[in-house]
Amino acid sequence: MLYCHDHNALICSTCVAVQHPLSSCHVDYIPDISGQALDSMEFYNTQKVLDKLKEKCCKVTKDLKQRVAESTTSLKDVEAEIEKFRKEINKRLDVLEKEAKNIATTIKHDNNQKLKTTEITCADINKSLQACADKLKQLNNTKKADQVFIELKLSQQLISDSDKRISKLSEVNAVDDYTFKPNQAFKTFLQDEISLGTLISKRHKQQAKSTKKVALATKVPTPTNINVKASLYESNCMITGIAVSPKNQIIVADYNNKSIKMINKTSGEVIQQLQLESGPHDITLINSGTLAFTTIKTIQYISFASHTLTLKHKLQVDGNCYGISHHQRKLAVTCITPGKLLIMDLKGNVLIKVEKDSNGDDILRRPDYVCTNSQSIYVCDNDKGKVICLSWQGEMIGRHGGIRQPRGITLLDDGSLFVSEYEKNRILKVRGDCKDSEVVLEDVYNPQALCWCPETSMLCISRYIPGSADKNNHVTLYKMM
Repeated sequence: MLYCHDHNALICSTCVAVQHPLSSCHVDYIPDISGQALDSMEFYNTQKVLDKLKEKCCKVTKDLKQRVAESTTSLKDVEAEIEKFRKEINKRLDVLEKEAKNIATTIKHDNNQKLKTTEITCADINKSLQACADKLKQLNNTKKADQVFIELKLSQQLISDSDKRISKLSEVNAVDDYTFKPNQAFKTFLQDEISLGTLISKRHKQQAKSTKKVALATKVPTPTNINVKASLYESNCMITGIAVSPKNQIIVADYNNKSIKMINKTSGEVIQQLQLESGPHDITLINSGTLAFTTIKTIQYISFASHTLTLKHKLQVDGNCYGISHHQRKLAVTCITPGKLLIMDLKGNVLIKVEKDSNGDDILRRPDYVCTNSQSIYVCDNDKGKVICLSWQGEMIGRHGGIRQPRGITLLDDGSLFVSEYEKNRILKVRGDCKDSEVVLEDVYNPQALCWCPETSMLCISRYIPGSADKNNHVTLYKMM
């Protein structure tokens, strides 16, 4: 065995002749030079390098083992989150199923009520008609001609009145047969979607958070105006509350005309109007077939099943209530003069009353509109110029000031808020923690009530401009995404 110093290679005699000729390479016979390798510096350096590589190899294995363990732990959390998400879907479907059945129950109740009312009315009519017939027969049998004549003329009026009552019953007692039409969005979703979600590496999570934003319009969107004045004969409108139904109908509270109106968003037609005893203030959806609105010292429930607005029961409130918002079977209601917030259940029981802080100072001065999610209650205080955030326990957890007459307020999917700044004629987007805001729409003169429709990314705005009847009669829609 030979060694070529020039090429640092172990070679054989054949290699010397072919690739490492003695004329050009320094070649030694290994037994002649190997003695210097014992306990040499090269020996010790090579041992150190081998040890370092072994340590590096062990570290790679150890690090990977730790990362695999951490990944396994995270994947267990992922499996738990998947199960949690599935349960949330099931829970939501259970709620939707219950609401759909509640609508059917409401219709059955209305039908039974119609039947009961009709039975009582018809029994009363039959009783009167039988009494008239018996009296006529008795008078005729006793040959009392004068009285028969008089009774015949009186019976004609009874017959006419009874016929009108029966005809009226026939007109108002229309009862329909129903079928169930499944929501095609669910069918399409289940057919088209291929996963419940996406597994995202935590290494990219922070980057994703820093770049994630709610996509708002990059330029001022073109508004669509819907005229909600029902006829030429009613007063000019003052729309103080807006809601969007699951069927994409716009429902508004018209204070000046003392009415709740249901509008077809596509055609802009007022398809149903419910007249009230006094002007409504704000309005909120309770479920897919029920809404509630506020008037002075009253919360009134309305059914809007089958495109018909029907008054239901009412709740008495200790205060001049204005704004109202519903979330998970609780109501947040603002009252003015004096300013306070009432957290109530759906039966009207006050669970928490928010008035003063621990120092005895007013937390709210003139709270107008309110919106809610599972964590927080957001209130626009017109006099203080602030959006105030409270917990469902009534504790103030945030506020955003410097707003000139904040009025309407509505929540977006990401937890941020749209707020109407009445005096500055613009719409703000306020962060959910109330620490920052930005202007998203300008030149929206005197914006009042707001409502966000997440399904269509549409912001609905009413305005109240003194002396401008035409604009007050409109709800304006802005496509924001």
